[in-house]
Amino acid sequence: MLTLRPGRLRDLSLPIGTGWLLADCMEARGKQDLWMRQKPEVIEALHEVAIIQSVESSNRIEGVTVASDRLRPLVLGRAKPRNRSEEELAGYRRALEWIFTRKRKVATTPAVIQHLHKLAQQGARDAGKLKTRDNEIIEILPTGDRRVRFKPTPAKETPDVLAELCSSYEQTCGDEALPPLLTIATFVFDLLCIHPFRDGNGRVSRMATVLLLLQHGFQVCRFISLERLTEERKEDYYAVLQQCSEGWRHGKNEIVPWWNFFLGIIRSAYRAFEEQVASSNARLGKTELVRQAVLAQPEAFTLADIAVQVPAASQQLIKKVLATLKEDGQLKVVGRGRGAYWRVLR
Repeated sequence: MLTLRPGRLRDLSLPIGTGWLLADCMEARGKQDLWMRQKPEVIEALHEVAIIQSVESSNRIEGVTVASDRLRPLVLGRAKPRNRSEEELAGYRRALEWIFTRKRKVATTPAVIQHLHKLAQQGARDAGKLKTRDNEIIEILPTGDRRVRFKPTPAKETPDVLAELCSSYEQTCGDEALPPLLTIATFVFDLLCIHPFRDGNGRVSRMATVLLLLQHGFQVCRFISLERLTEERKEDYYAVLQQCSEGWRHGKNEIVPWWNFFLGIIRSAYRAFEEQVASSNARLGKTELVRQAVLAQPEAFTLADIAVQVPAASQQLIKKVLATLKEDGQLKVVGRGRGAYWRVLR
């Protein structure tokens, strides 16, 4: 049974900790326009970095990876996919591009959710189509054994339940007593529990998160990758989903732990955004992002390592920054060519 039911949400008491998280996020949203106007060149660089990180992290959470030297060309549309994994990264980039270029509010409907899936899963035979067979969420135990952690909505019920979720979301958005962030978080949670597609449900949920946040004025997801922040807390992400999905089919599940996780990600994104813009050297854009990544390396590293951490930077720019830091006496290089590695001189 859906968690996103206006009557149910209105009856829930908001814990003090959740209220503080919510207040922090709302305060940050009030400041974001100022941050965006301060340094437009930094904003542009952050947007490119966020897209690349989002594409990489959202797919990597699901076990889909590509070679580091292929990531940036694929995401920026400068290379054609060579295999299914690369197609999925390119598809996620297409979906984000569609989301970021919307000029008007998009109604939250099953058709929109299916459209996101179609863009992201382009090339798959069931791209954009709801599941036709029941699916299960499987947990791999430390022993290697598998167990069913959660049984989503049966395939035959999925079209109606998804339509009900979208309708409840639109209705709840009109209730001024319910904060939009909690409505969005609950929608995303229920979408994950329905699991409407054979594959790609996690990625669609993260794309829907970005779409809905933007429609409510939370612009931070343009400049800081929520997917990267989620990946960094992946264990917590799955633990909270498991905790809150217990009893979902009977309408007896918890939702506050998921709210706290969701709001924590948004707050972390706004803090990172503010730090990037407020940095005294932020005006240098990509060059400074590379420099900061290099000087933060605790051990020996390669050029490819930096390319993965700052995917928006070209190899030429990374080489230039490395050379400058070496001349300044802050770096030491060992070896030549692709086998070369660098160390920061403390």
